[in-house]
Amino acid sequence: MPEADLLIRGGTVVDAHGERRADVLVAGSEIVAVGEGIELPHGVRVLEAGGCLVAPGLVDLHSHLREPGDEVAETVETGSRAAALGGYTAVVAMPNTEPAIDNPSVARDVLELGRKALCEVAVAGAITIGRAGDSLAPLGELAALGIQIFTDDGAGVQDASLMRQALEYASDLGVVLAEHCQDDSLAAGGQMHEGAWSSRLGMVGQPALAEEAMLARDLALVRLTRSAMHFLHLSTAGSVDLVSAAKAEGLPVTAEVTPHHLALTDAAVASYDPVFKVNPPLRTERDVEALRNALASGVVDAVATDHAPHAPELKERPFDEAPPGMLGLETALAVTWKAVTGRMSFAALLGAFSWQPARVARLDRAAGGRQGGPVEVGAPANLVVWDQSAGWSVDPAKLASRSRNTPYGGWDLTGRVRHTVHEGEAVVIDAKAQR
Repeated sequence: MPEADLLIRGGTVVDAHGERRADVLVAGSEIVAVGEGIELPHGVRVLEAGGCLVAPGLVDLHSHLREPGDEVAETVETGSRAAALGGYTAVVAMPNTEPAIDNPSVARDVLELGRKALCEVAVAGAITIGRAGDSLAPLGELAALGIQIFTDDGAGVQDASLMRQALEYASDLGVVLAEHCQDDSLAAGGQMHEGAWSSRLGMVGQPALAEEAMLARDLALVRLTRSAMHFLHLSTAGSVDLVSAAKAEGLPVTAEVTPHHLALTDAAVASYDPVFKVNPPLRTERDVEALRNALASGVVDAVATDHAPHAPELKERPFDEAPPGMLGLETALAVTWKAVTGRMSFAALLGAFSWQPARVARLDRAAGGRQGGPVEVGAPANLVVWDQSAGWSVDPAKLASRSRNTPYGGWDLTGRVRHTVHEGEAVVIDAKAQR
């Protein structure tokens, strides 16, 4: 056995195989022993996990790290620190940077920045050049760099013929496309969900149909091409119904939902606080109920943060001028658990945060990656230790992000990351980042 470096002691291991009481011994970047009462080797650092769950590290399918171009809001380094504090050992960096990640040069730069991060930073490439929706980005060249997922997130690909072409290329390349479902002609000018609250507040609304129409179109294209597609941040009951029917049909589709769409409704916008402005917008109680049930039933595969930092001077503009987006990485698991308690087990929720998104992003071991577990001998040491009983209050000023636009300021949450181990390195110990 290689010389050990780290022992996670006294926890309950939870992964796709179930739960069991076990210590976890790490040497280098791999797990070398899993079992009860592992004898402490001389000189090995101990991370106490009594009363905690030890699980494969969380994987976020949807993070905006803002670098290059908007480093005042976030960088790969600060975003990865927030991710590690939230229990993530991998995040997928969205390509809506300035310039967009639509060519090998920019992709290489972000990949290089990721090598110094506190978690794995997988890069998503843009589907179209400049995310403008006019012509395809060089998908093959980007895939040759190891990029596995492509999206124009922040915008949906409006041209159906172009999206069909992209799906056909993606199928040949063995990569997956991820769509921000939004029909711009229907969503134009919308500042929040179109419904009773938008009427009451006198705001232009964005109808649920703006999401559902593009989702229905893309499902038809998947049916035609048989190419895999992932649907980002679903937000409506109608979208849930469409994805459920597609899965029942056997179409190769997956879907995600965000913590804020599980925890908040459009009623929050009554404060006129731009922190509650997000795209897609917060929806109705009926939509929230449908999303929670879809996550619990498995119709939705993953919880993704859509972590979207913005500099304070931008988020403090009037509601109709402020950019959409919320922070999410440090609070995601606790906020989601609060939203779905009583509907699903915590072990099932971990699946939606860890091994299921790892599979969607092709970061799991079956695809040659190092994320998602299970926790066993020979597996990569990418782990989170979750203290189920720890209570804490969200203080925006104490978050690791460069930005402060969290909608959960002042919320009291139960459950917090105690330790995060990335490639064998304890990057978070006792809820504090180590670098």
